[in-house]
Amino acid sequence: MTPATRHALGAAGMLCTAVLTAACGPTSGTSSSTPGGGGAATSASAAVPTTPAASPAASPTASRGGTVAAGCSSATLAAKVDLAQGGAAAGSTFVPIDFTNTSGAACTMDGYPGVSFVTRPSGGQLGRPANRNPGAAPTMVTLAPGGVAHATLQVADAGNYSASACTPVTAHWLRIFPPDQVTAIYAHYTVQACSAKLPAKLGSQLAVYVVRPGAGKAGEAP
Repeated sequence: MTPATRHALGAAGMLCTAVLTAACGPTSGTSSSTPGGGGAATSASAAVPTTPAASPAASPTASRGGTVAAGCSSATLAAKVDLAQGGAAAGSTFVPIDFTNTSGAACTMDGYPGVSFVTRPSGGQLGRPANRNPGAAPTMVTLAPGGVAHATLQVADAGNYSASACTPVTAHWLRIFPPDQVTAIYAHYTVQACSAKLPAKLGSQLAVYVVRPGAGKAGEAP
């Protein structure tokens, strides 16, 4: 092997070594961590639902400690039927029941409230409690302090039923059990209600949909 050949081979070897070193060295710009978060930020981010966040009161969130907010208790919720956002179709009226978080901490609601007509707060029940309408799947909703969520209530016209089966009266109140709660809250709502329990084949005069983020709006899907 001539000196020139040995020199060429040596240069080629040094070039290959440099290429391999660059390929195996550290890279930048691919970390999913946030500044100051380290690995813990990556882990917490993976656990957060991917639902787009419209507002703190409308989306599931984790607390600063990484734990999910507790369920909203009856004691921390106020309920109101918003007649201004109601509507009617096919012999029924649809009205939103708005829930407001009156506490100083975030809380969650997930699923269906229990709803029935009553004679007065803490009074006797009128007719059957609301059936659950499965039109939409339950999803967890987080209410920040002062935040609002709603559930749509469908009220069939009392005139749809025979007077003997319905025994209509004027009701002024709804008794509402928030999801997973056993203590009722009450909302004022005046309407003709069936005071008798309708035959099983007719079901209930009331149907309720799952809790959704934000206040109820006229014309939106329940």
